[in-house]
Amino acid sequence: MKKHLTSLLLFFFLAVSAWAQDRPDPQSPPDANEKFKVGMAGFTFVKFDIDKTLETMQRADVHYLCIKDFHLPFNSTDEQIASFHAKLKAKGVTGYAVGPIYMKSEEEVDKGFEYAKRVGVKLIVGVPNVELLPYVNKKVKEYDMKYAIHLHGPDIELYPDAEDVWKHTKDLDARMGMCLDIGHDLRNGKDPVADLKKYKSRVFDIHIKDVTAASKQGYSVEIGRGIIDFPAFVKMLRKVGYTGVCSLEHERNMDNPFMGIAESIGYFRAMIKATK
Repeated sequence: MKKHLTSLLLFFFLAVSAWAQDRPDPQSPPDANEKFKVGMAGFTFVKFDIDKTLETMQRADVHYLCIKDFHLPFNSTDEQIASFHAKLKAKGVTGYAVGPIYMKSEEEVDKGFEYAKRVGVKLIVGVPNVELLPYVNKKVKEYDMKYAIHLHGPDIELYPDAEDVWKHTKDLDARMGMCLDIGHDLRNGKDPVADLKKYKSRVFDIHIKDVTAASKQGYSVEIGRGIIDFPAFVKMLRKVGYTGVCSLEHERNMDNPFMGIAESIGYFRAMIKATK
C-alpha cells in the first residue's frame, strides 16, 4: 500500500511538473516592439537605495535608468562605478544617462561632464544657468555628448517649458536639446504632444507623468488619473520616430511610491498596445 501511494505521488508530481513546463510565458512588454524605450527617472527613488530601486524596476520589467548622484555620487571611484554597473547588469538594467544635474558655475559644468564620462554615458540631463549655455555648448563638442535641459514648468523661472528650452538651444550645437517633462510642460500652459512634434530634433529624453491641471495648481498623479492625452502622445512618439527613453518620474506619495509606479507603467504600456 505504501509503495502504491508513493508511486501515485510520484506520478502526480511528474504530471504537475510537465503541465507547468508546458504553460506559456508572459508576452514581452509592448514597448519591446517600439523604437522608443520605457525607463525610470532616478529621482523617483530619492528616498530609496539602489537595491530597492532595482528590485522595483525588475518587478515592473523596466530596463533603463537615468542615474542620480544620490545613487552614484560624483566622487565615486572607478571601482565603485564598475561595481554599480555590475549591480545594474545583474538586474537587467542599463544606466543610459545621468541627471538632472544643476550647474551654476563653470566648475560645476566641468564636474558634471567629467562625471558623465567616468560613468560611461553619452547623455546628460542638466539644468545650467542661462549664462553658462555657451560654456556647456563648448563642453558638448569637447566630450561629444548630448545635453538635455530639464524643463520645470511654472515652479521656477529657469526653463519653464519646451518652447523656452528651444529658444535657448536652437542656435547652439545640435547635441544641445531638452528633456521634455510632459507634466511640467502642460502645467506651464503648453501642449506636450504638439511640442514633441514641433521640437522633435532637440528632444533627447522624456519624463513621463500625469498632472491634474494645465496650471501651476496642477500636481503630479499616477499616469491615467490626470489630463494628459496619452494615446495621442504615444502616437506622436511613433510619428516623429523618437528613439530615446520615456522615463517615468513619479512624484506622488514618494515615501511609498510603488503602487503608483506599477499603475503608471501599466497604464502607459496599455496605451502603447491600444494605439498600435
